Amino acid sequence: MSRTCLAVVLAAGDSTRMKSSMSKVLHPVGGRPMIAHVMASLAQSDISDVALVLGRDAERVAAAARVDGLAVESFLQTERRGTGHAVLMAEAAISRGYDQILVAYGDVPLITAAPLKAARAALDTGADVAVIGFHTENPTGYGRLLVENGELVAIREEKDASDEERLVTWCNSGLLAINGDKALDLLKRIGNSNAKGEFYLTDIVEIARSLGGRVVAVDAPESELTGCNNRAELAYIEAIWQQRRRHEVMISGVSMIAPETVFLSYDTVIGQDAVIEPNVVFGPGVTVEGGAVIHAFSHLEGCHVAAGATVGPFARLRPGANLAEGAKVGNFCEVKKAEIGKGAKVNHLTYIGDAVVGAETNIGAGTITCNYDGVNKHETRIGAGAFIGSNSSLVAPVSIGDGALIASGSVITEDVPADALAFGRARQEVKAGRAALVRERNLAIKAAKKTKS
Repeated sequence: MSRTCLAVVLAAGDSTRMKSSMSKVLHPVGGRPMIAHVMASLAQSDISDVALVLGRDAERVAAAARVDGLAVESFLQTERRGTGHAVLMAEAAISRGYDQILVAYGDVPLITAAPLKAARAALDTGADVAVIGFHTENPTGYGRLLVENGELVAIREEKDASDEERLVTWCNSGLLAINGDKALDLLKRIGNSNAKGEFYLTDIVEIARSLGGRVVAVDAPESELTGCNNRAELAYIEAIWQQRRRHEVMISGVSMIAPETVFLSYDTVIGQDAVIEPNVVFGPGVTVEGGAVIHAFSHLEGCHVAAGATVGPFARLRPGANLAEGAKVGNFCEVKKAEIGKGAKVNHLTYIGDAVVGAETNIGAGTITCNYDGVNKHETRIGAGAFIGSNSSLVAPVSIGDGALIASGSVITEDVPADALAFGRARQEVKAGRAALVRERNLAIKAAKKTKS
């Protein structure tokens, strides 16, 4: 039978070192709040119940922590008296009789399900406490895991460690699992007779052993256990997350020419045989189907790119952009809340917003859908096989029929029927010799300004 487990997630810190107007755990990694990454990993660890210990920005953190598959109960910590005290804020939940209690942290967003499952599995072997640790070449500042005969005998903070103990490179991550039958008793035995007068969760190791319990440590990759305390660490975590996600995407069959320059979001979906050129940024909500090509220096957010479509270089797809199969959005184009039909081309220097563009239609350079009247947005509809000449302005709401042709430089304010030719520009006039006169006048004005100065 599967053993029940409650995860207690500590997310009540003041985030002082972040120097931010919002809680640390709300800062994004891969476009998603740190706390949401932690919760997603818990959901993948066969855990269904979470006790979330909150402090600053409690309501916003609780909202960000909502993840499918988890039942989350919030507990408010009004005083900061150490990690042991923080865990006991969830005493009401712990006391319900779970088989296991897992303690995690909202500012460790790189954690995956594997170490969490390993800690739980260690409890199944009869351990009362299982601490998750990591090996590092630079252990300075971390508590050391001291192991004898396969059991964890103590977590020694660096300031209290001997010279020999400081040579230990297996370090404490802070995450641990506790036998649910003994959890409350062990937690309540943690004292605060230390210099800071705080209740340290790490004391649970020696307490459990003093009662005849067995304590073990399980190993996890250092990168997964990296915590975030300031903006520099946030950038470091983002870099690790991006590297991990890029690798997953490439292994799935996506080509990246310079992967280190591509930035993904937590929900980016890219199909097999798609090609991503250098310096592409994916915001949240992007799906790119197989065989599509995203050229260099493009930015995509909240959009869908169908199979065989191409984007960029230097293109921006904003939320609601939907490119059909074989469609093209070229260089220096912006598309927002618009359907670009199969095989349609929006080649360069163009803005298409709040629009529907039919299949095989060609949009000339410099075309603008004038969708905003200063208060409301309006739609432009362009039929299939139409041709919009360069430097045209389509003033919405307006509809252009199938096969219609819009002359270059037109301002279109009325509907154009199918297969019609529309001109919306002033008649050209030529004044012979006038250029020389204008030039002479301008030169005289310039000379006069110099004389005055």
